[in-house]
Amino acid sequence: MTPAELAHIYRDYIACLNLQDWPELGQFVHDDVAHNARSLGLTGYRAMLERDFREIPDLHFKIELLVSEPPHIASRLKFDCAPVGLFLGLAVNGKRVSFCENVFYEFRGGKIRQVWSAIDKAAIEAQL
Repeated sequence: MTPAELAHIYRDYIACLNLQDWPELGQFVHDDVAHNARSLGLTGYRAMLERDFREIPDLHFKIELLVSEPPHIASRLKFDCAPVGLFLGLAVNGKRVSFCENVFYEFRGGKIRQVWSAIDKAAIEAQL
């Protein structure tokens, strides 16, 4: 797979998330996916994303930076949203916050198999 092909798959994955098109998630995510070294499987990964959208009703993934080097993707995602209640242990309670997430993905068979993610919690704290 070329870097451009992998980047295209990733952009389609992000579009799938933004549409909350959960039946199509398996097209992009491996059945045995792991997130931050926790084995979730596709069902657990989907449940994690659905929970994120419940806790952040206006959640929208915006790619700010994308590096494709098969079988890996490195991405900086930008968020401008209003989480309800607690978010990352912080009492955001509907306040609009902007922050980034740095994510590394490993693909296997054209699907996301590993995800390593770090959210800039300090940026959120500074806005509260």
